[in-house]
Amino acid sequence: NVFLVNIHQGSFANPNGSEPDFRTPFGNGIAGQSGLTGYPAGTVNRHLFPGQSQGSGTAMSRGAWGTAATEIMGETSYVNVAAEATLDVINSEIVVHVEAFYTGDSPESTNLLNVMLLQNNTLGPQTGGNMGNNYVHQHRLIDMITGQWGVTINTTTEGSFIDETYTFPIPANYNNVPVVLADIEVVAFVTETHQEIISGNGCYPTFINLPLANDANVQEIEEISDQCGLDFGPRVKVQNNGDNTLTSLDFEYSVNSGTPATYTWNGSIDSYQIETIILPGIAYTIEANNTVEVSIANDDDNANNNASSTFGETNLTSTNYINLLLNTDGNGDQTTWEIKDPSGNVVFSGGPYDDNINVNLPIVLQDGGCHSFRITDAGGNGSGSVVLYDSNSDVIYSSPGTYGSGEETSFTSDGVLGVNSNVLEEVSIYPNPANSILNIKNAENASIEVYDILGKLLYSQSNISFDEQINVSNFQTGTYFIKLSKENQVSTERFIVSK
Repeated sequence: NVFLVNIHQGSFANPNGSEPDFRTPFGNGIAGQSGLTGYPAGTVNRHLFPGQSQGSGTAMSRGAWGTAATEIMGETSYVNVAAEATLDVINSEIVVHVEAFYTGDSPESTNLLNVMLLQNNTLGPQTGGNMGNNYVHQHRLIDMITGQWGVTINTTTEGSFIDETYTFPIPANYNNVPVVLADIEVVAFVTETHQEIISGNGCYPTFINLPLANDANVQEIEEISDQCGLDFGPRVKVQNNGDNTLTSLDFEYSVNSGTPATYTWNGSIDSYQIETIILPGIAYTIEANNTVEVSIANDDDNANNNASSTFGETNLTSTNYINLLLNTDGNGDQTTWEIKDPSGNVVFSGGPYDDNINVNLPIVLQDGGCHSFRITDAGGNGSGSVVLYDSNSDVIYSSPGTYGSGEETSFTSDGVLGVNSNVLEEVSIYPNPANSILNIKNAENASIEVYDILGKLLYSQSNISFDEQINVSNFQTGTYFIKLSKENQVSTERFIVSK
């Protein structure tokens, strides 16, 4: 339902020194018709949303985009758009086929069909990106196949059918920024004038005529968190750089030059598509510094058939009494998790879940030693926030929900249940939920620490009074933890701030 077009324009887009130049000849015109007054600015279907504009035009500041998009997606349009594309790699030529069907009459006697060429995964600087020159630019406008404002559609009444095909040579670079054909994206849309976008669609091209027939590219082994010795399966990204569809791959992999494991993957990867393949778990002896190596069988280009990665030995320890807090998004049925014991057996698991719920689950590990926790999202885009912590409020794993298809962490349980002691048994913490003041009673001389749901320390105080108060008026609405320590005993309580 949503297709993004990111346009580099204005003073912030001017390259400094050797920085890449992402500007296009079309940016100033699009910015001008939007009436923007500052950056970043964006439009949603080039539609005017009264009260949300930066000025008098269609341009809006970042905070308005989500609301505007939701409003637009709730409306109906009188034209449906479809797009498909084929890209000849050797000749660097793309053929774009666009169809549009009018289910109603346009208020304009003529409309305009626009076809844009975008490029993804381009590294470069980005103000506020906090990644130096390695910010990953996505959906970056590089060209407009149909020109600045599109080509004219002369029949715009109900039942009209538009069928257009465009053949377009793609240059090797734009402003000396190389074009990576595998990262090309197409967006097509219909406008009433130069402003209102009625509907659109997008696609990634089908690639043909590649230089090699069979070429599997082992791009990388995904980052491996520090381990504690459990069998683990590397996650390997493989791209098909060949003309033929990949249907089978023979893997050989090892850790620390130990006995290699083998695995035959069967599936389907089209040209220039990328698949993350999870290899079966392999046994190894943990060291302070470890190296995993992966290779595939020979093909037309053996130079890209190998990859390696390193990981360390975890120093993350926990008590045996742990707690999982998990918030699902609108696709809770995609979220699952599991905990494995030192023998590699799944001893706890959960999900799928309902949508938009909060899970608070206490877990008691029966054994000390190496454990692993894995969170998985079948949709590949993460879910709500998740935190796993022990009875000492030590965070084992946390994520705001940006774990993609899944993440895993290893930790060593010390075998201690960490049951709260009598010393802190009479402590009262109220009100819960709290709004501005949180009271702690009967914990004289204790030390307290307050953490958010991701384990960030927000407040600490030693030798508190019998009637201690914490000002939480500046805390955001949400879940927090308060850790009380006294006479070598620890108690952890959860509280909620509600505004």
